[in-house]
Amino acid sequence: MNRKSLIIIALQAFIIIVLFWMLVFYGKDEFHAGHGDDDEEVISSPSLVGTEQGAVTVTLSPQAQEQSGIAVSAVSAASYRREIVAYGTVLAIDGLVELRRNHLAALADAAVVRAGLPARRQEYERMEHLNRDDRNVSDRAVEAALAAWKEDEAKLAAAETAAANWLEAMRQQWGATIAGWAARQPAAAELQPLLRHEEMLLQITLPFDAPPADAGTPLAVFPAGAGRIPARLVAAAPRSEQLLQGRTYYYRARADSLRAGMRVSARLPAQREPVSGILVPDAAIVWFANQAWVYHKTAQDKFVRRPVSTDIETPEGWFNPADVLVPGAQIVISGAQLLLSEEFKFQITNENED
Repeated sequence: MNRKSLIIIALQAFIIIVLFWMLVFYGKDEFHAGHGDDDEEVISSPSLVGTEQGAVTVTLSPQAQEQSGIAVSAVSAASYRREIVAYGTVLAIDGLVELRRNHLAALADAAVVRAGLPARRQEYERMEHLNRDDRNVSDRAVEAALAAWKEDEAKLAAAETAAANWLEAMRQQWGATIAGWAARQPAAAELQPLLRHEEMLLQITLPFDAPPADAGTPLAVFPAGAGRIPARLVAAAPRSEQLLQGRTYYYRARADSLRAGMRVSARLPAQREPVSGILVPDAAIVWFANQAWVYHKTAQDKFVRRPVSTDIETPEGWFNPADVLVPGAQIVISGAQLLLSEEFKFQITNENED
C-alpha cells in the first residue's frame, strides 16, 4: 500500500470520529430535554386518590363516572334473626301403620271376646243352678260351661295384653303423641293428612347447643332442588339419627316436594327478637386483603371504601348491622372494581416515588 492511500484512510477515520462525537453531544441535550418534559407531565397530573379523616377516597367526576359505567344504589333497611342450621330425614310411616293395624286387630279380638263373655258366664251359672236342683244336668256339663267361661276370660286377657304391647311398641318407636293419634279408631284428625300422604313426617336433629324446639318457633325445610317449605312441630322424637347427634324432633310439612327417605336441611330462628340492619347486594362487594368491601358515595364525586361482613347471607343480599352503613346510603353496585384499581395505581405511584 502506497503513502497516498494511507493518508486517505487516516482522513476518513478522523472524519468518522468527529461525526460520532457530534452525534453524542447533540443527542444528549435532546434526551435531557425530553426527560424533563415527561417529569413535568407526571408532576402536573392530578391524583384521583386522597384521604379524608383517615379514610382513602377516590375522586371521580360525574362525567367520568358515566363514561366508566359506575352505578350506585341505596342500601335498604332490613331485620334479621340469627338462624340455626339443622338436618333431618323425611320418614316413611309404613311401620307406624303396621303397628297401628296390629294394635287395632288386638283390640277387635278383645272386643269380640268381651262381648260374648257375659253369655259364657250366664251359661255357667245356669248349668250350676240346674246341677244343684236335683242334678238336672251332669257335673261334666257344669265343668264344660266353666271351662268355656274361663277360656274366654283368658282370650280376653291375651287380646288386651297384645293390644297394650302394640301400643307400647308404637310409643317406643314413635313417641306418645303420634302413638296416641294412631291408637284411636278412626285415627285422630292430626294423623289423617299423614295417612293420606297430604303431609309428610320429618325427623329433624337440632344441635345440642340449640334451644329446645317449641310450637311458636317456625322452622323452614329446604329439600334438595326445592324451595322453602314451612314445617310445624309435632313432638320430641324418642329415637336419634344414626349419622347425626343432637336433639331430635318430629315436624310435619306439606308433601308437595317431599318424599320418604329424602334428606333435608332446615333452619329455625335462634332468637325471638330480630336485629335491625341493612342489606348489601352481592354486586356491590369487592374483595381486597381477604376482606369484603363496598364503595360508599359520600359526595357527587367522592367514594370511600368501607368494610362489610359476608357472614350472614339472605336471598336479597348480605345482612350487616346498622352501624356499618345507614339505610339509604349510596353504594356502588357497578364499577367498584374500577375504583379499587385506581387505589392500586395510587399505591404503586407512591412506592415508585419513594
